[in-house]
Amino acid sequence: MTDIEFAWSALGGDPALLARVSTIVREGALPARLPVRELARACVGVCALAGAELGARRAGLAEAPRVRVDDGAVATAFVSERHLLVDGRAPVAFAPLSRFWRTADGWVRTHANYPHHRARLLRALDLGPSEDPAAVESAFAGRAALEVEETVYAAGGLAVALRTPRAWAAHEQAAQIARRPLVESARVDTAGARALPPLDGASPLLPAAGLRVLDLTRVIAGPVATRTLALLGADVLRVDAPHLPELPDQQADTGFGKRSAALDLGVDRRTFEELLGAADVVVTGYRPGALDRFGLSPEALAERRPGLVVAQLSAWGAYGPWGGRRGFDSLVQVATGIAAIEGTAGQPGALPAQALDHGTGYLLAAAVLRALTERSAEGHGRVLRVALARTAAWLTEGTRPEQASPRRPRPGRARPGEEEVGAAYDSQVAQAWLSERDSRIGRLRYALPPVSFAGGPGDWARPPGPWGADPAHWEN
Repeated sequence: MTDIEFAWSALGGDPALLARVSTIVREGALPARLPVRELARACVGVCALAGAELGARRAGLAEAPRVRVDDGAVATAFVSERHLLVDGRAPVAFAPLSRFWRTADGWVRTHANYPHHRARLLRALDLGPSEDPAAVESAFAGRAALEVEETVYAAGGLAVALRTPRAWAAHEQAAQIARRPLVESARVDTAGARALPPLDGASPLLPAAGLRVLDLTRVIAGPVATRTLALLGADVLRVDAPHLPELPDQQADTGFGKRSAALDLGVDRRTFEELLGAADVVVTGYRPGALDRFGLSPEALAERRPGLVVAQLSAWGAYGPWGGRRGFDSLVQVATGIAAIEGTAGQPGALPAQALDHGTGYLLAAAVLRALTERSAEGHGRVLRVALARTAAWLTEGTRPEQASPRRPRPGRARPGEEEVGAAYDSQVAQAWLSERDSRIGRLRYALPPVSFAGGPGDWARPPGPWGADPAHWEN
């Protein structure tokens, strides 16, 4: 089974629709030891196909529009944060304390981009407010990697010990993940979903037109999913707590097509309930359990809003010993053996993009689109779950040393049917998938969306605005 067939099957899609997909292959796109290009292509491909399927259903078309996946567009979008310029300024992707550190017996990787995570890391290392890299390096050097991992997590920070694929396979969290599907989907036994009106044949075809999406996500994967739904016509409202602002450059990269509101659930719960009462989809990206104290678990949301599609993203999965842990793409790469596989000469490495984040984001958007197609037939809501670590398990399938045939990039077909072969991908070729426009936050250079089907949109209807600056109400 090819990557796109596997992903489409995991979404419950009709295999006959795969014949509508074509691929432009570009050598040099997302180069890695692991098959990152194939995974990225599959995630974007199934997302576009799910959009085409829903668009055909709502527009009364006899067949779904054709989908074209271009490795160049995919590779450019998967590093969209690197291409972003705001008034000519390039963002800083990682803070100084977000990196690999040597320990007494190996390596750990930390994530300290957000001020509260940075403060917790320093507190766990008994360093007070000092951010002196030499002091941090010395603190790590005298400790074992697993000790650091547990100490920092206990303090609410983020640090993960480097593991080999074999070591991760022996971990209970890995065992739990291996027993789960790539995309978990459960029908909610309440009907009464708001019927989306038929599309009127206007161009471009917007499968999610009229859809209301409540976006409770942060960082990359969740915002990529909701950014994609916005591309396809949804009214996406991102809601954040006022005391947890998003990093401005993160907002600039993933805020295309959306509006952003700040709302304190402890003070103004009525406004949130009004938003929920008119929503079609809620996407959450906080660690499992973090929203439960507000009554916002996926099951609670679905119960209060019949027919609602609830999509939950997590780092490690909503189960197992790590089910309640925070996590980011870079840390999942370290725990699951990816950093060990991609490393050289005893040094840990990384994928050429935050591919777990981006790939899982497009998978999540695809799952929502497919759930809406199914809901249009029977009216029931869905609870969907995806996890970065489950996507990592798909990427690393067959790489454990006890297995005979490691999975590696292959030149074969990514789908049934023929492939087109394009020029090799490089920085010059990438310019074809970059655009510029003015916005409330400045002049932006940005990566165009890779999701493409005949008659569909080529860019977002609106650029990102300042974080938390929009009113907390629906536009349609």
